[in-house]
Amino acid sequence: MPNIKFNYLYRDGANCKNYSFIIFNNPNKLSIEALLKIIKLKLIDENWFYANQWNLPELYFSGFNPYVDPTWHEFESIEYTEEEAPEEITLTEFISLVQTH
Repeated sequence: MPNIKFNYLYRDGANCKNYSFIIFNNPNKLSIEALLKIIKLKLIDENWFYANQWNLPELYFSGFNPYVDPTWHEFESIEYTEEEAPEEITLTEFISLVQTH
């Protein structure tokens, strides 16, 4: 089964966006549907999460101001991919972080 690509973004107070993604190996052949259920249960208002709690790189802009800009990131999508998974965190570790935060 292909790897899994987690797409997310940061949207600052001026609505400027910074996009990124993480690719995970999928040795246990977890389906997109199953992973999506896990993620959606932990999203804030079905959209947002704190990247540092899920051990994902924060995408803040250089002029980040916590008094004006939100501190959360926005979930965009997950998908299968044939791209390599260079990330150090495993899909199992990621799921564990999502479930505990």
